[in-house]
Amino acid sequence: MFIDTHVHLNADQYDDDLQQVIERAIEAKVEKMVVVGFDRKTIERAMKLADDYEFIYAVIGWHPVDAIDCTPEDLEWIEELSAHPKVVGIGETGLDYYWDKSPKDLQQELFRKQIDLAKRVKLPIIIHNREATGDVVRILREEDAASVGGVMHCFSGSVETARECIDMNFMISLGGPVTFKNARLPKEVAKEIPLEHLMIETDAPYLAPHPYRGKRNEPSFVPLVAEEIARQKELSVDEVAKATTSNAIKFFNLDE
Repeated sequence: MFIDTHVHLNADQYDDDLQQVIERAIEAKVEKMVVVGFDRKTIERAMKLADDYEFIYAVIGWHPVDAIDCTPEDLEWIEELSAHPKVVGIGETGLDYYWDKSPKDLQQELFRKQIDLAKRVKLPIIIHNREATGDVVRILREEDAASVGGVMHCFSGSVETARECIDMNFMISLGGPVTFKNARLPKEVAKEIPLEHLMIETDAPYLAPHPYRGKRNEPSFVPLVAEEIARQKELSVDEVAKATTSNAIKFFNLDE
């Protein structure tokens, strides 16, 4: 059994064949999925999916790229929705210095607000980090994010940064990039970080693993991530599946 801990089944890319995508995931033994909403449209879709499917859960927050569009009313709405029993985290939030749609100071302000929101509603924080590691780690420390913990989604940093995040009560989640031939850092993290700190994800429809790189990703591909972790650790895929599934159930407080 596998759990895809970060997937965007609420994306437009699945409008034509969502049910088939879900059925393929179940056939691949992906028995639970956490759908992440990051703006008004995708949050509404994530909530609907969590209501419609027993094995789908929702994470809701506001993406750093779109920080410039987020209003106080949006954050109030997210806080209200977070009381839903199938909302299991706040995010994805964090910092993205690759795209320049939202100024860095606005991103940082919204990041701090969402950490504060997560602490109020007692839910873990799902972190998006692109080219902003120093500021992400600093803000997590300054805002005492360790008090609720969270997950470094689709982690692409060093083993040292991973250990720093684990010390702050964060899980490390690996996705498709760990399977890329040139992905030195994710492979090192897969090898060096103990299994009890790891989870797996697709971030579908983005970042499809090898051999589907460049194509639309989907949750049925998450076993390929587990296979690469197993290779790096010289373990069986079954051992990685059991550990990462157990970690996700405990971390997100999912129904067994």
